[in-house]
Amino acid sequence: MPSVMLSAVLEEEPDLYEAFPPHVDPSGITILTDSPPGKKAPLKNFEEIQPLIQQGRKRELKLIIRENSWPINSPVRASLWPALCRQHQHGKSMLDGFYWDMVTQVFGTVELPDKPIMLPPFVEATHCLGYHLTRKGRAVADRVVSVLGYACPDITYSPSLYPITAALLHFMPEEECYHCMASLVASKEKMFITQTKLLNEVTWKTVMQIAKKHAKSAAQHLSRLSGAIGPERIYADWQWWILAALPFPHLVRVLDCFFHEGIKVFYRVALAILILFHKHTTNQNSEWYAEATKNGVDHAIDKFCRNMPVSPTKLLRTAFTIRALSSQYISRVFIKTEMTLKSKQVITGSRLVRSRSSDNLPTSQSQVNIQMMSHTLTIRERMSEETCKQMGSHSPGPRALSMGVYPIQSIKSQILDQSELFTLWSWLPVRITMYQPVLLYTTEEHGCSLTTFYVRVEHHEPTLLMIKTCNNEVFGAYCSTRWFERNQKDERGNRQAYFGTGETFLFSLQPTRAKYPWVGCLEDNQEDKTPHANSLFMAADNTMITIGGGDGQAIWMDENIRYGKTDRCSTFNNPPLCPSGDFEIRVLEVYGFAGA
Repeated sequence: MPSVMLSAVLEEEPDLYEAFPPHVDPSGITILTDSPPGKKAPLKNFEEIQPLIQQGRKRELKLIIRENSWPINSPVRASLWPALCRQHQHGKSMLDGFYWDMVTQVFGTVELPDKPIMLPPFVEATHCLGYHLTRKGRAVADRVVSVLGYACPDITYSPSLYPITAALLHFMPEEECYHCMASLVASKEKMFITQTKLLNEVTWKTVMQIAKKHAKSAAQHLSRLSGAIGPERIYADWQWWILAALPFPHLVRVLDCFFHEGIKVFYRVALAILILFHKHTTNQNSEWYAEATKNGVDHAIDKFCRNMPVSPTKLLRTAFTIRALSSQYISRVFIKTEMTLKSKQVITGSRLVRSRSSDNLPTSQSQVNIQMMSHTLTIRERMSEETCKQMGSHSPGPRALSMGVYPIQSIKSQILDQSELFTLWSWLPVRITMYQPVLLYTTEEHGCSLTTFYVRVEHHEPTLLMIKTCNNEVFGAYCSTRWFERNQKDERGNRQAYFGTGETFLFSLQPTRAKYPWVGCLEDNQEDKTPHANSLFMAADNTMITIGGGDGQAIWMDENIRYGKTDRCSTFNNPPLCPSGDFEIRVLEVYGFAGA
């Protein structure tokens, strides 16, 4: 063990190991005491912390958890961890006995089977870290994860799920562990556990991005040491620095904070590891520098974490004193990375090359089917529009329902039913219907904030915006241009008030169904011959969003995405989209189109 290992006091107190459940083998667990007794304030017990949880005093709770270095055998975690996880549960709490009913449903009995339990496909063998669980304890972990897989079929890839399950089982019984994991998996407010390959990739790329800004020297040092393999491969293993390599007492203290604050704790700890690694490898005579040059920086970081030269308290202090690293910044980096990966698509000739993160795009066969129908559908669409012009109607009849069936089936809208989706899809440009729709923003999940709207939506083109009011009116717009264009300036350096193209259109689905295209299309005019007041498609700033202008605004929403108004406008020659003209938003959804 390196000479720089922490000089902590090692204690052997077998009688205190009664705090661990029977499925834990405590013989390999080392108790670390960071400082001599009496040097710090007494550690808080759960009875002192519980009122903060019940009253929702999250900031005070966060500081207490960060500051209280409970030893690994402290009885506080048996009550603290379940209470922290329950904060994040979504929907109704589970009834007593629910877990065992699920076990019986999956396995036919509540008895642990003698044979190994088959784990869900989202778990790989390398993910199965048991820490100090006994053989029976590992079987219990297998069962909890299997029932989670049965209850949560949407999980497709989750490297951290098994290790966190195993860690929880060191401090609580099986049923309590399941309830904790179910709360973390279903959490809406904070992210704890990634559940797809896409999001797993987003996390390590997020760590890499924030390291370049907030641990700049350490990131540059890592890049130099990585050599030919490149830093990406090193960052791809970031979760294993924490979950697999850190000594168990360090991991448990990290998890104390993680169960309250979410995955941002892991991000901070990963940066702290890089900062400490940099500090201990700057000297070319150091053993860690020699390790990195001899066996590779990936092996060196793993070994460095296993022999972490600072106490759990010092590790967390390093993590939480990284300056100017806000949760909002982390969220922005994460969202932008997620949106970039979702939209990634490379075309080589006529062949579509798809990355592993492009699972939401149509399959090659569905694209072929759609392309075969495109010519016929284009003719039908034109005939339909011509018929509508002759009849004086704003609302062309739906195209053949076979168009767009693949994308529509994936939409789980809180606003439109299947019939309304079919109608709306028939109004979209034909080329757009071949792309997979992606929900970019919804007030139900992402809150009511124009800032969040822009972060999630602004770089996508086109977008489909749908509004449901508190009076159950449903209307919206197909927006042909990126919302980022609001920042563009003209030749004189002035921001453009309006932007967009004539492909933009309005629609109403409740109480009436109608499409309102640009008047330049209906009048068979060229865009340059249409009066400027009839070509005001989209406008936005930090206080509002507008779609349709000229003698009124077709759709206007405030910065809180709560209130809006609608009026006739010259650009679309539409009536007000709801009878009163003013509306309160119940739900707003915005969809993009992957690969468009």
